[in-house]
Amino acid sequence: MKKTLSLALLAFAVLCLLAPVALFAEEAPAAAHAADSGSSVKTMAALAAGLAIGVAAFGASIGQGMGLKGATEGIARNPGASGKITTTLIIGLAMIESLAIYALLVSLGILINQKMFF
Repeated sequence: MKKTLSLALLAFAVLCLLAPVALFAEEAPAAAHAADSGSSVKTMAALAAGLAIGVAAFGASIGQGMGLKGATEGIARNPGASGKITTTLIIGLAMIESLAIYALLVSLGILINQKMFF
């Protein structure tokens, strides 16, 4: 039951997000479309940069949550090892966050390459 409800809500959310595109799309003349090909590359670059940083932020947050969950469970089982666990946790969180920062740099590189930033 939960799986069916989740799938139905997901389909409804996708439908709500895509409805404005289908309803309010305008046809462009062929001459204007051919002259505007550089704009489509910039649009795709902006979408790629946004998608890259969004996926990186999602993955980093999931990884940090799982790491924090493991650390708190470890400290709850053995409070005497909290110093070592905390040190390892901080180093691990820094490594996870560095991956998100690399994704930010890649996204900014895409935007700078298309002269959309700076």
